[in-house]
Amino acid sequence: MGLFRNLLMLPMLGAPQMVHWLAGTLAEEAERRALDDVSVRGELLELQRQYDAGEMEEAEYDRQERTLLERLSAIREAKAQRS
Repeated sequence: MGLFRNLLMLPMLGAPQMVHWLAGTLAEEAERRALDDVSVRGELLELQRQYDAGEMEEAEYDRQERTLLERLSAIREAKAQRS
């Protein structure tokens, strides 16, 4: 009975259900990217490379490193809370 009802209601409820699905999918992707510690570690490596190559002053390196380490810490805390 549920399938038959869903087929009858599809023209009226199809678009709202699609919007709901799309919003959920976008939220999941945003959360996945927000919790991606691999990209933050890559940024730390690039920051170290720039500093070692003399492309950046120590004060700027320290400021950016602190910001990235705080992001990494927040990501790890969020992942721990999800488990």
